[in-house]
Amino acid sequence: MASNIGMMDSAYFVGRNEILTWINNRLQLNLSRIEEAASGAVQCQMIDMTYPGVVPMHKVNFDAKTEYDMIQNYKVLQEVFNKLKIEKHIEVNRLVKGRPLDNLEFLQWLKRYCDSVNGGIMNENYNPVERRVKGGKERNSKGSHKSSKSLQANNLHNSASGDIAGINKNSVSKQGKTGVAATSGDVQALSKEIADLKLSVDLLEKERDFYFAKLRDIEILCQTPEVENLPMAVAIKKILYAADAKESALEEAQEYISRSAESGETEE
Repeated sequence: MASNIGMMDSAYFVGRNEILTWINNRLQLNLSRIEEAASGAVQCQMIDMTYPGVVPMHKVNFDAKTEYDMIQNYKVLQEVFNKLKIEKHIEVNRLVKGRPLDNLEFLQWLKRYCDSVNGGIMNENYNPVERRVKGGKERNSKGSHKSSKSLQANNLHNSASGDIAGINKNSVSKQGKTGVAATSGDVQALSKEIADLKLSVDLLEKERDFYFAKLRDIEILCQTPEVENLPMAVAIKKILYAADAKESALEEAQEYISRSAESGETEE
């Protein structure tokens, strides 16, 4: 089912307000921006609602703020996808950056998939708040157990390293002065590199939006009643609606045009 949702599917034309309403109503949340779902926790619970109990919610962190914690959520989600044989690759590195467009596209796909499974009908027996609270308690109880062990280890380590710290103190203070100057230069270089990368990303996103708009115009033209059944229009739609990066889409379209031309000559 997931592989049949191509980039020109109607799912990708659902607005962000509709997506937010869908999330808030289903999971009893109060999101106001798409990027608030960038942690992956919302996506995990949506799948858990669609397939109750399949997601280990005690591993899902709704308070994830760092990219590391967010990646852990997406790892859980990808494992569940693999378990359910959902053929969908998650662009984790792009989603955790919190860019609205990337997260919107993924949530549009997710809504389309969940609706295809349950027909858009909510599972009335599913309590999203209770499921989150229960998962959070299990995660915290396991975390506290690990913390107690790590605290004991830290105490032993600190007592052993106390003497060493005194020896190293003088050498660190001498190195600090030269380190500050080097760090300042590194920060300036990195800041310039970040600015250049942001500019490149903005240009790429504008270029992507430009070509996506062109594809949308072509699709609308091919759906015009006067031409939608013409061989060329059908062939173009075969390419537009091809799932993922299907190499044979162009070949199939060309073959369709050839067959149509041959059948036309036969009729004459």
